[in-house]
Amino acid sequence: MADKRTQKPRRGGPAQPEDSRPKANRAKGGGGKPRNAKFRDDRSRSDKPARAEAAASSPGKGARPDRTPADRKSGGKPEIQPQAPLRPLTKREGALPKQTVPLILETGNEDGYQLLDMGLNEAGQGEKLEQYGSLRIMRPEAQALWGRGLPESEWTRADAVFTGDTDEDGIGRWAFPRMPLGETWPMKLLGVDFYGRLTSFRHVGVFPEQIAHWRWMTDRITEAKRPLKVLNLFGYTGVASLVAAKAGAEVTHVDASKKAIGWGRENQALARLDDKPIRWICEDAMKFIAREERRGNRYDIILTDPPKFGRGPNGEVWHLFEHLPSMLDICRELLSDKPVGLVLTAYSIRASFFATHELMRETMRGAGGRVESGELIIRESGKPEAEECRALSTSLFSRWLPQ
Repeated sequence: MADKRTQKPRRGGPAQPEDSRPKANRAKGGGGKPRNAKFRDDRSRSDKPARAEAAASSPGKGARPDRTPADRKSGGKPEIQPQAPLRPLTKREGALPKQTVPLILETGNEDGYQLLDMGLNEAGQGEKLEQYGSLRIMRPEAQALWGRGLPESEWTRADAVFTGDTDEDGIGRWAFPRMPLGETWPMKLLGVDFYGRLTSFRHVGVFPEQIAHWRWMTDRITEAKRPLKVLNLFGYTGVASLVAAKAGAEVTHVDASKKAIGWGRENQALARLDDKPIRWICEDAMKFIAREERRGNRYDIILTDPPKFGRGPNGEVWHLFEHLPSMLDICRELLSDKPVGLVLTAYSIRASFFATHELMRETMRGAGGRVESGELIIRESGKPEAEECRALSTSLFSRWLPQ
């Protein structure tokens, strides 16, 4: 399926080695006035295709770079291949797992990331101010419905400001109020180095609320005292895969975007983890897990972070509400005889976490254990008084644990 928070067609065929050297930093200009923005930064879970991104940073107007040549030949309407269920859902029997709801997993002041402030600007538009490594970044945030907590002088220190489409899936540009910046810059989270990158879809290549899951995963890998196999579906730029590999796991990373796979390889080289066992698979996620089930391959930990809508390399269509039950059903079959956990995160969907919670419990019926569900949040850490630090909800999650 189209992976990692994208709602545009994914491109690319079978995974091919890409140049792991980072792109040279290029000075990029930004322009245009910010418009009313609707943005869910992370888990909006994504980067768009390379050609769309490149075109968005150019001064041309009116282009639709997200369309393929085939789309243009058909009058701009992409061909859609209906995605039938890969197999019937398994009829599960037995007791439902125990449950913990709601569970709020919080990311706060991290070495390498901070949510400094959120609030409405003078035009009444929500924005957030973040620190990603060495860069201070300002982006739209629809959920910031209150006044800013920090003085204007803190906001004017932003190194990069996203200006673009009002829709969360729209493309835009980055403006640099202080000085021109390169496209990439080095970052580090949980001791893993990787490249941040200013993309035309507002994202920078990492979703910091996931740190809560990464810490849980790192602890489980360390405590296992045995080699664990981790499957990272819709893996995006690979930071979670690198965290797992650094902790000692054997990792299979799957994403349908060839560009995301290339970015992940760059990150692996920067992190000096080339000797770690990571398989980079550029493929439709549903097709991959169906083949793994047939082959009898198993994993101890499965992370899955699907988009609301997307397409795979060959036009396969993914709809979260239509295909999520089948995906989880197959993922259960991929769990090893001594499983450690199955983690699902969902972004930008009109549903309560109770929806994914009950689905996960039904999927794991008869397996015992416990299902924990709730929200991932990021708390501000730029205020002198802790009680003044507000929180931003970024996504829903459900995870099954064997005990």
